[in-house]
Amino acid sequence: GVADVDGKSVWVFPGQGAQWVGMGRRLLEESPVFAGRMAECAAALEPFVNWSLLEVIRGGDLDRVDVVQPVSWAVMVSLAAVWESLGLHPDAVVGHSQGEIAAAVVAGGLSLSDGARVVALRSRLIGERLAGLGAMASVALPVEQVEERLAAWGGRVSVAAVNGPTSVVVAGEVGAVEELLGQLDGVRVRRIAVDYASHSAQVDQIREELAQVLAEVSPRRVRVPMLSTVTGGWLEGPELDAAYWCENLRRTVGFAPAVGQLLQQRHRVFVEVSPHPVLTVGIGECVDEAGVEAVIAGTLRRDDGGLDRMLTSA
Repeated sequence: GVADVDGKSVWVFPGQGAQWVGMGRRLLEESPVFAGRMAECAAALEPFVNWSLLEVIRGGDLDRVDVVQPVSWAVMVSLAAVWESLGLHPDAVVGHSQGEIAAAVVAGGLSLSDGARVVALRSRLIGERLAGLGAMASVALPVEQVEERLAAWGGRVSVAAVNGPTSVVVAGEVGAVEELLGQLDGVRVRRIAVDYASHSAQVDQIREELAQVLAEVSPRRVRVPMLSTVTGGWLEGPELDAAYWCENLRRTVGFAPAVGQLLQQRHRVFVEVSPHPVLTVGIGECVDEAGVEAVIAGTLRRDDGGLDRMLTSA
C-alpha cells in the first residue's frame, strides 16, 4: 500500500481523453463533498457558458470541445475535493495540457472563477476558430524518432505531448497527420477523437484573441507546489496569467520530463485525479526507466464512477 512507499505524493490532472458521458452522475448523489464543489464550479462557469454543468453531468452530450473541457475541469476539481475530504493532501500537483487549469485551481494559483474563465473561454475559441482544421494522434515511439520523421512536413505536424519514453502525441494539419500515420508501418498509432490541433502552429491563429479574452485572469501564489509541463519549472503562482494559458495551449506538453523530475526529487506516489486513468501507463514507463519503486493510482474508471470506486482507489 501507499504507506509502504517512502516518498512524496503528486496529484496528476490529465487533458483530453479521460471523459465519458455521465462521469460524475453517481458521485453527485453519493458524495456531498463532490456535489458541493460541483455546485461551486457550476456557479463559476455560469457567466461564461450557455449550458448547465449539472445537466451535462447527469447525461448530456460531450461532443463539443467548449462543453467537454469545462465539464472535465469541473469533475477533476471536484474529485480533488473528495480526495482532500478523505485526508489526502498532495506534496505537488502536475497537469497535462488543459489539466493544468484544474491543477492550478487545486494548487491555489487560480481562483475557481479564473479557472472557469480560462477553461470556458479558451475552449469556446478552439471550437469557433480551430475545430475542423486539425488532427491529433498518439505514436508509440521515442520523441527523438518522432521528431526525425516530422522534419519532412516542415511544421505542418509537430510533437504535441511527450507522455512517456515511447509515448508521444503529434498534432497538425489533417492531411499531414494522415500522411505521417500512413508512413509509420509497424508502429502502434491511434487517432485521437478531436478535430483540432492543440500544441501545434494552428494555435497561433487564436493567440492574440485568446490573450485578450483572458486578460482579466489574476493569478495568486500557490499553496501546493506546481510543476509546469509548459516550462519544466516549479511555479510560484503569479506566472499563471493570460500569456501562460496561451503557451499552455501552444507548446509541447512536457509530461514525461516532468514525471522524471518529480521522481528525481523523491516523489513516489502518483494519483491521477480524473474520471478515467489516461496517464498512468506513461507514468509507469517513466518509473520503470528511472528504476525506482512507486505507487500509481487512478480515481474513477469509465462507467464505474461511484464513491465505492473512489474508496477502492484510495
